[in-house]
Amino acid sequence: MSRTTQGVRYAEVDRETGETCVRVVLDLEGGTRRDVSTGIAFFDHMLIQLAFHGRIDLGINSEGDLHIDDHHTVEDVGIVLGRAIQQALLEDPIVRFGSNQTVMDDALVLVAMDISGRGQAYVDLGFKREKIGDLSTECVKEFFSAVAANAGITLHIKRLSGENEHHICEAAFKGFGRALYEATRTVERRGPSSTKGQIG
Repeated sequence: MSRTTQGVRYAEVDRETGETCVRVVLDLEGGTRRDVSTGIAFFDHMLIQLAFHGRIDLGINSEGDLHIDDHHTVEDVGIVLGRAIQQALLEDPIVRFGSNQTVMDDALVLVAMDISGRGQAYVDLGFKREKIGDLSTECVKEFFSAVAANAGITLHIKRLSGENEHHICEAAFKGFGRALYEATRTVERRGPSSTKGQIG
């Protein structure tokens, strides 16, 4: 079951399956409110970093089958967050592109995105650990892939340097937030942000 409420650069999206129940509230013009609870403490920390550095208001509540593992919860949060981003951007012509190199101590991570309507993700962070806190490192790519597919974002995330995998992961989430902020700024343009006349 899925439900969406859309406003001006604002969206509320609910999704319930046999594995998870996820609700996301997103305001691209916010920047002061962050209320995140997924049952995965390190994932919550990363999502709060994404929202803070993306200067967005973000509410996420998820209940899932964590007694099995964290995969379904992380992927489904990505799906719903991606849909919320897509819904919040339906009306406005935007910059569309965003990129940065984000530093977290020894870590340096490149994040680049094009809100192109063609959702795809290329994530190369080279984790060696199986987990950071209670988050499976293999789920980091699943999260970003789900966001990209459901928001219509072409997304590249790449580790440029660093050894501490907490720092690498945090730089990726912060960098995604920064790139999202840049790409979603509105511009004075009539019509879609593409010479084709439509996004996608």
